[in-house]
This record gives sequence, structure tokens and C-alpha cells, in this order.
Amino acid sequence: MNLFEELKHIIRGEVEDNEKTLETYSTDYSLFKVKPNVVVFPKDTEDIQNLVSYASEKKKKGGDISLTARSAGTDMSGGPLNDSVIVECTRHVNRIREITDTYAIVEPGLYYRDFERELDARGLLYPAYPASKDLCAIGGMVNNNSGGERTLKYGKTEKYVQEVSVVLSDGKEHTLRPLSGKELESKLKEEGFEGDLYRNIYALLDGNYDLIQKAKPKVSKNSAGYALWNAWDGKTLDLTQLIVGSQGTLGIMTSVKLGVITKPAYSGLAVIFSRSLSSVPDLVRDLLALNPESVESYDDKTLRFALRFFPSLFSFMKGGILTLLFKFIPEILMVLKGGMPKMILLVSFASHDKEEIKKNLLKTLEITKHYPARARVIKDEYEAQKYWVIRRQSFNLLHERAKAMYAAPFIDDVIIDPQYMSEFLPKVNAILEERKDKFIYTIAGHPGDGNFHIIPLIRLHDKETVDLLRPIMDRVYKLVSQYGGSITAEHNDGLIRTPYLLGMFGKSIIDLFEEVKRIFDPLGVFNPRKKVHGDIDYAFSHLRDR
Repeated sequence: MNLFEELKHIIRGEVEDNEKTLETYSTDYSLFKVKPNVVVFPKDTEDIQNLVSYASEKKKKGGDISLTARSAGTDMSGGPLNDSVIVECTRHVNRIREITDTYAIVEPGLYYRDFERELDARGLLYPAYPASKDLCAIGGMVNNNSGGERTLKYGKTEKYVQEVSVVLSDGKEHTLRPLSGKELESKLKEEGFEGDLYRNIYALLDGNYDLIQKAKPKVSKNSAGYALWNAWDGKTLDLTQLIVGSQGTLGIMTSVKLGVITKPAYSGLAVIFSRSLSSVPDLVRDLLALNPESVESYDDKTLRFALRFFPSLFSFMKGGILTLLFKFIPEILMVLKGGMPKMILLVSFASHDKEEIKKNLLKTLEITKHYPARARVIKDEYEAQKYWVIRRQSFNLLHERAKAMYAAPFIDDVIIDPQYMSEFLPKVNAILEERKDKFIYTIAGHPGDGNFHIIPLIRLHDKETVDLLRPIMDRVYKLVSQYGGSITAEHNDGLIRTPYLLGMFGKSIIDLFEEVKRIFDPLGVFNPRKKVHGDIDYAFSHLRDR
């Protein structure tokens, strides 16, 4: 029997290898196209266990097979792409198992929008959602260690994962959670696969503790490499922190216990239209003193693109199109008086104290007066949605509507300490402006964290343009390293950035990453070429044609 037939005999879910399915799962939102051999849709945990056991046995006999878990496929790094077996979770492994006032247990294929709806009904919030919250699913959020507009105040995914259930290389489901004291002592003495796993990881982390802590990126957000520095603090061994952000390279997640919080009763938004890019870092520094919930941004190119394709954004907004157009009149008048702003900042506050929000919004207006910028306090949530939709849907809009040009995420997620923004951004702009004859680019992101999403629009069929990508990556990532930043704050490594981890961390840490992979996945069953053993030539040999 061939692979397709064998897989049909071992799982109860669907197995598909028709051309339409293979094409669908050949791409994500990255630059790449990797056609799988087959796509499976497991019914449940038992199916996933059977898949892993089957793949492990095939590998032991010299077979060429690997498993790549996939949820919504909105990844921008090529993380869920593989030329072997795709394990798709959104069709069946998508339930909410439990929700309480402090946590929820959910499956990886659950779309965040469905999760959010259930939380809203209970007055709860999971604050570590990304800008793609209307499109993404929980599995990708956990495996990329996602963050977003509320991360500035509440933190990333890594802060909210309390337990994770994952099928490991022995073909069994294991529930991992933080262990310390007598619980940890007992686990380290345990016989069998899980005991060996804990002992080996503990020895690696404790034996290299100083080296690992020194290697921790000096920024507020990081999704590069395995988060060794979060897994052992000298008292608590927390293997969930290795699974978070691992892009499915250590096992296949079957459920996760996420912390949730009570949704703040009140919120407020100020929108700042800055006529200068150079003043933005100092403006943001002053705004951070007010402890905002988020400081988000997008540039004039993003705004022009959004206005050009306004009907595409309409589907994400509430209300009639004429009413929504009317809501933009203040911005139109502002542009007529002062010209198109270079950067738009969204400064939001949330609290259970309504007066506190009012005071902070007034302070925001006062701060803005000292800069070449104008600010507006937004009256209600309905009016605010137009700004949030542009910010949240900016990449999706570029991805879907650029026609002859492709939104190319290859330097899309750099982060540096915000104090260096005024030095760093002009240098990045200078690199990109050198070849503005070949592409345009947009900038959006999280200036409060020093995290920027730089998305060039390129013609993928133009070899001269494509040949520019790797030299630009080399220069930008070298610049990021000079400022002690990370090449990816929340989008992760995937095919595009894994080869650059050596330049960011050095060989000693890369050796530890490879040893973690070997301990968890000695046969190389899970999601090859990501996090370790990256191959930039392989990646660029799989560039999509559109």
C-alpha cells in the first residue's frame, strides 16, 4: 500500500490527496509554496496518537515521512508547510472543552473568533491575540507564541499557557505543566519516556543555565528559537515554555489550558496623526508614561492602500457603508488642512475606572501638542472600529489585493528596545529606500514594544527583485543584532528565519536548540526545517509564483 492507503487504515478522520486539497495546503501567508504528499484531518487525540506512532515506526525503518500540524494557515513564516504529511486541526480538533472565570481549555483547531465570542458572553478576555484575530486559530497562536495590540500591557501567549497536552514522539499524549519542589523531584525519578524527557531537559537547562540566561533577547517580545530561558528559573521546570513558540517541531498539541482575565469595563482610544516619522519615537516614549493598554501604528502607505480598497474593509465593520464613509469626514478634513500623516498611532486605555481613562486621554492630547502631530479622542467603539480594522486587516488586505505585487513577509517582525527606535528605523528605511525602484513597503506594528511589521510589495516573477531579498535580510538582521533585538517578536522562525538564528544566537545556543529537538524528537518526525536545521536555499527554491 502507498502512504495514502496506509494512512486511511490507521485513522478515523479523512485522508485526502486530491489536487485541490494539496494546492490549498501548499501555502500559508508566507513567501513559500511547498506541496504536501497528503493531508489528514484527524478526528481526535486518538487519531493523532496513531499518526505519530505510524510515522515513528516508518522512520525507524528508514522511511521518509514527517508530520506538520496546521490550524488556520495564517502563518507568515512558512511554519505549517511541509512536503510530507499535513495534519489539519480546524476541521475536527476544534472544541472548547471548558471555560471558567480564570482559565479555558481549548483545542488547537478552534478559531480565535469563536473563542472570543464565548469569552465576550462571560465578560472575559484572552488578551494575547494577534492582529489576525478574525482569521487565526489557537494552535498557531500557541505554537508561534503570538502577541498583538494588548501585549504591551498584558504580555504574550507564553504568559497565559498554564498546561499543554501534546502527543510526543512515543505516540502518547502527555500533559505538561510547571513543576517544582517535591513534584519535580518525583518526576525526575520517574521511569519511562516522560521521566527520561524531564531528566534530559533538566540536565541541559541547569547545566547551561548562565549561558542560556545571557542569550535571552533583551526585548519585551521574542519568538526566535526555543525559549530555553523561560523553561527553568532554578526552582521551576516548565516544559510548556518549550512547546509555546515551537511551531510544532517537538510534538503535536491536542489541547491547551489558557489563563483568561476579566474584561475591563471601560476603554478609550486616541488617534494621533503624526506629520513626521522622526518624532514618533520620542512621542511614543512620552505616551508610555501613561501606561496605555496599547500603542499601535500604521504608516501613510497602509492608510492609502486601505482607503483605495475601502469596500474590502467594509465586511469587517458594523453599519451601512454610507454611515461608515461619514465617519471618515474628520480625517478627510484633517488631511485637507495638514496633508497626509506619515504615521497614525492608536493609543488605547482600558480600566474599571472611567475617570482614569478620561484623564489619560486628555493627557494624550496635551502630550501630542508638543510634537508635529494632531490627535483626536474617539467618541465611541463604533467610531473606533474603522481604525482598528485598518490596523488588524492591513496585511490581509495587502496579501489579497496587491494583484501584480505580492505582500512579502521576510523582514516583517523585527523588534528592538524602544529607546533605540530613533536610531534604528531611519537605518532600516535607508536600506529599503536604496531599491525603491523595485518595491514599495508599508510599516505597521507595535511601537510601544519597539516591534515593527515591515511588508514590502514585490513582483515575485521578477528575478532581479527576488535576488534582493536575501541581501536585504542579511543587512536588516545584522542591524537588529547590533541593537540587541530579535529578528522575530511574534511571527516566529519558520522556513524564512530559521537559517538566521545562528547569526542572532551564536553556535553554542544553536547546539542547545538542536539538542532540545533531539531529546523531544529523536527520529525527526515533527515539522522539519523549522527552529533547527534551517536551509535558506531550500526555502528560496520554494518561492511561490504569486
